[in-house]
Formats: sequence, structure tokens, C-alpha cells
Amino acid sequence: MTDVSLTDSAAFVARYGRPPEVVASAPGRVNLIGDHTDYNGGLVLPTALPRRTRVLLARNVDGLVRATSGQVPGAMSYRLGEEARARRWLDYVQGVTQVLLQDRFPIGGFDLHVESDVPVGSGLSSSAALEVSLLRGLRELYGLRLDDTALAMLAHRAETGLVGAPVGVMDQLVCSHGDERSALFIDTRSLALRRVPLPDTLALVVIYSGVDHDLTGGEYGVRRAECEQAAALLGVPLLRDVAEDDPRIATLPGALPQRVRHVLSENARVLAAIEALEARDLPRLGALFDASHRSLRDDYAVSTPEIDLLVELAREHGAVYGARLTGGGFGGSIVIATTPQDAERVALAVARAYASAVRYAPSVVVPRLRDFESRP
Repeated sequence: MTDVSLTDSAAFVARYGRPPEVVASAPGRVNLIGDHTDYNGGLVLPTALPRRTRVLLARNVDGLVRATSGQVPGAMSYRLGEEARARRWLDYVQGVTQVLLQDRFPIGGFDLHVESDVPVGSGLSSSAALEVSLLRGLRELYGLRLDDTALAMLAHRAETGLVGAPVGVMDQLVCSHGDERSALFIDTRSLALRRVPLPDTLALVVIYSGVDHDLTGGEYGVRRAECEQAAALLGVPLLRDVAEDDPRIATLPGALPQRVRHVLSENARVLAAIEALEARDLPRLGALFDASHRSLRDDYAVSTPEIDLLVELAREHGAVYGARLTGGGFGGSIVIATTPQDAERVALAVARAYASAVRYAPSVVVPRLRDFESRP
């Protein structure tokens, strides 16, 4: 079996009494730059993580979806076609089967076991990884005619529909199309995709703050509503269509000018980051990371004290080109640009300093480290 360990398979057999018919997986993601632009028709530049969500599947004959997870104790089930939001991880599974049934794909009941090392609540797309891996598994199990982009769009509908998270389409597209060797440039309006190779002189360090972020929470939805309000007042369908020097931006009420300024400047930073990667200009990339974080913190107001502390601790390290909040914000993770030879040293230094300051040991997601507190 590919992408699945003997332990995962044994867990499926222990729960369901037979081996899985299909195994599939999808990666988490880290966004290099381009946050809160995707639901504004904008530009994003994520890459896939080495951490993945794996699903094991087998058909059943009773019309039920039975689900277990190696990360959450207990078993859950529902009848296919009777999906209902329950505010549990099963909602992501229900969202997937609901959209497949809505589009009349021929699926039946199935047994499911999920294993994942993508940290939940970390802002690294654990939800999209689950949706995409499940859709990949069901595509194989039932012979569904779905290309990778169509699959990503179904996953996006599952999350915005039954799950109720008002997200853009970036996460599902990169979990479906992305790889670890390149960034994926996505125009979220046209859905045009282009791979941008990551220089071998660049290493990414991803550190989870321990502050969970929840895209179904109120503040994320508030930001999206603010953007929609600003677009309506400016007479455009999406903020992507506004010129950065439009004088009307300054006349918008409340915090809307700052929200618009972030979206437009972040789109420009995505294009500049592609140029920096292609030129192997890592100091320039790092400066763009820093500018993006300031914009997310000051103009978009989605950072937290813990995230800001992690970013500042990273910037104090001489081997760091730049650091920023990554993902939707309100907690989650940061991404640091450094060199391959310095990545582990940077990760250890930042994690230890953060743990000392907040009395919480953060998760170093990339590179993989074991028990950093015990290292010299």
C-alpha cells in the first residue's frame, strides 16, 4: 500500500474486521505569501508540507458512513444522504459526501479510518488535507471522473457549505495540486496555476504557536464581510479589480481603507515574491515576508501577541531572511525563510525562546525535530 503504514492498516482492520480497499493521502500546506487574498479573487503562493493526512476506505452495503480517527477517540457514523452539521471533525466528511450526492456522483456507504500528522488548528490546512484525501480515496473507490481541480472545487464547496467556513479556494487547490519542491502560484479568480521551483538555497521553518485558529469563528467572517462591503462601495465585484492608487479607497468608512490596502499590497507582494524566487534573491524574499506580516498585523488585524512574538524572535536570528504569520491568522503558525544549513538551528532557537517566554512548547512542524527541549 502507498502512503499508509502497517500501523494505519492494522487500525482499520481492528475497527472494521477487514483490510481497506483504498488508501489515499493529501498534504498540509504553508502559504509563503498571499493571505486573505483568495476570497478577494487575488493571488497566492503556497507550497505543500511534508506532513500529510491519510485515509483508508472500504465499501459497505448498509448505506452508512462509519468513521474513526487515530487522533480522536471513538467512532462516529451517519446515513449517506442524511448529512447534518455537528461541529465535529466528521463535518468535513459529511461535507464531502453531501457535495458528491448533490452532483449525483455514484457513491455508496463506506468505512473510513483517518490518520494525520498535520496539526489541527495550526493554520496549515488540516481540514483541506482531510477533504482532498477523502475525495481522492472516493475517486479511486468508486471510479469517479474528477480531475484534480474539479476535486479541489468540490472540497472547497464541502468546507464553505456544510462546515460553514467562509474560506477562499487556495487551501484545497494546493492540497490537490501542490508538491514540496515548488510553490504553487494560483490566480484564484481564473484558477490558473503555475509551479515556481523553490531554490535549493532556501529552507522553510514552520512553527505552530499553540494558539488554535478556527475559520468558522466570527472574526474571519468579519474580515471577509468587510472586503465584500468595500468592493460594493467601490462598485467592483472583487477587491482584485481595484487599483492601488484609487483615491476612493481613503474615503471608505471605518477600517475598510486598511483592509483594502492589505489585499492590494499583498497581491503585489505575491508577484514580487515569484520574481525573488526565480532570481534566487532570498534577502528580497525575506523583506517581502516581513512586509506581509506588518500588513497582516496592522492593516488586516489578524495577528495575535503570540504570533507577533514568534515573528520577532525569528527576526532576531542572524540566519533568518524574514518571517511572517501564515494562513488565516487569529493564531496558527509562522513561516520563516532561512538556509538549509541553518534551518534546524533556527527552529530550535526560536522554539526555545518562545517556550521560555510563554511557558508553552510550540510545535516545530518543519523541519521535523524530536524533543527540542532536550537538545543542547
